Amino acid sequence: MTVELEPEPAGAPAIAGDRIDLLREFARDLGARGEELGLIGPLEPPRLWTRHLLNSAVLAPLVQSGARVADIGTGGGMPGLVLAIVRPDARFLLIEPMERRCTWLHEQIDRLGLQNAEVRRGRVEEYHGAFEVDQVTARAVTALRKLVPLTAPLLRDGGEMLFLKGASVQNEIDAAEKVLRKHRVRDIAVEELGVGQLDETTRVFRAKIDRHG
Repeated sequence: MTVELEPEPAGAPAIAGDRIDLLREFARDLGARGEELGLIGPLEPPRLWTRHLLNSAVLAPLVQSGARVADIGTGGGMPGLVLAIVRPDARFLLIEPMERRCTWLHEQIDRLGLQNAEVRRGRVEEYHGAFEVDQVTARAVTALRKLVPLTAPLLRDGGEMLFLKGASVQNEIDAAEKVLRKHRVRDIAVEELGVGQLDETTRVFRAKIDRHG
């Protein structure tokens, strides 16, 4: 049975700007091959744009120009590869432990001609101390109480966390209180992205590391 890919929402060009054609190419390939490769589930193609691509792309305005960004558990490319497509002025390290997903990411980077993304295979803990980044992103990886200890060591002093979260994000923040304090996480905010652009808006947990605070 052929599963129909969700038609491109009317708001997509405004979100992706002059990178919309590249995002369309990525959408077509992910929709056609994603389930077969184990990147998305069988129910995802009919909501691929809304629930995955644009849900990731609306994070782009929060990425700093010239920033070095680590995306944790990139999987099929959300949000890291999507952000690399729409923000060519920043550099993205896509950290993913599963070999077949890394193969897919390498293939897409080459196929789309992206000069600002590279894949690092492995678990995020393996890269603690290996480099520092300005920002770190994650989507559907784990709860904040586990995610903060995994990602905080990657950030420079003053670096920023940008984590896409669901409706229960405040409960996650409350449960992570001790962890947030231990890792000197400051300026915590939850922002709603895509208002007026998407039927389903995106929540982002946003905070900074203050090692000397």
